[in-house]
Amino acid sequence: MSVARFRSLAVALTLAGMANLPLCDAATARQAFPYGSELRLEAKPMRGSKRVPWLQFAENGKVEIDLWCATGQGHAVVVDRTITIVPTALRNNQCAPEQLEADKAFLSKLMQVTAWRWDGHLLLLEGPEMLRWRPASN
Repeated sequence: MSVARFRSLAVALTLAGMANLPLCDAATARQAFPYGSELRLEAKPMRGSKRVPWLQFAENGKVEIDLWCATGQGHAVVVDRTITIVPTALRNNQCAPEQLEADKAFLSKLMQVTAWRWDGHLLLLEGPEMLRWRPASN
């Protein structure tokens, strides 16, 4: 076999082998669950405040939770496209009653989330009510 023919065969086999490798481009990476990213709820701040709820998930299952008023931690289980979030230790930061009520209502929605998916640049947490999260850009 000539050297040129051998090189052609080697290139063809290499390309054929690469066809079976998973591609890891920006779109594929974007589809992964955003561990380590701060996610801000797509919502306006409550009147008299600049706060908007945010979450940050760690791969070990911990989740940092910052709501309209309360802050703390929880536990999250992510398997494929399913997710369960359980707050475990939240503290009230002595806010107005309407902020505390908003926190209660929001926690109820958050604990009913069962699935997640990307919609463009937004992470959607699906449950009885869709919760839309934007990765923080700072």
